[in-house]
Amino acid sequence: MGAPDSVARDGGDLDGFHIGHLPPDVGDLVSDFASEWEDVSFATRVWERQVEDGHRVDLRVHVLRGERLGTLAELRDFLAEYHERDPAEWELTEFQQVESSGLIGAAEAFWLAAPGVAVDVLVDQERFTTDTLRAVTQGITAPESPAASPTCVRR
Repeated sequence: MGAPDSVARDGGDLDGFHIGHLPPDVGDLVSDFASEWEDVSFATRVWERQVEDGHRVDLRVHVLRGERLGTLAELRDFLAEYHERDPAEWELTEFQQVESSGLIGAAEAFWLAAPGVAVDVLVDQERFTTDTLRAVTQGITAPESPAASPTCVRR
């Protein structure tokens, strides 16, 4: 389950970015949220599915905007704090996202699209592989300048 598939769905636009690839078996319940934490604003889209005892999140895409996100290292430090991860134990490898370098792990990938603008993608690693995560990230593009005014746009 969770392997990339040519029948993938489109995830729509989120805060200046287009989510062009979703795994075909990602949940159909889609919600958008806007929040802020430590002077960084988040535009978030979540895909979840109903399970026997409630709902389970399959995929989250965050667009982050804030001055403290000036470098990939600063973004990594911010996300480690935000997700309450031990930076020393967080296994990440570098990958190329369009013209930016990013970091990818088993269930999360993130990159700096421009100074102060980042994208963070998380998948349920019980359902999806790192290859699926990579396919989702490679399908995220900025059709307009990533520094454009932040707005959440529903599909």
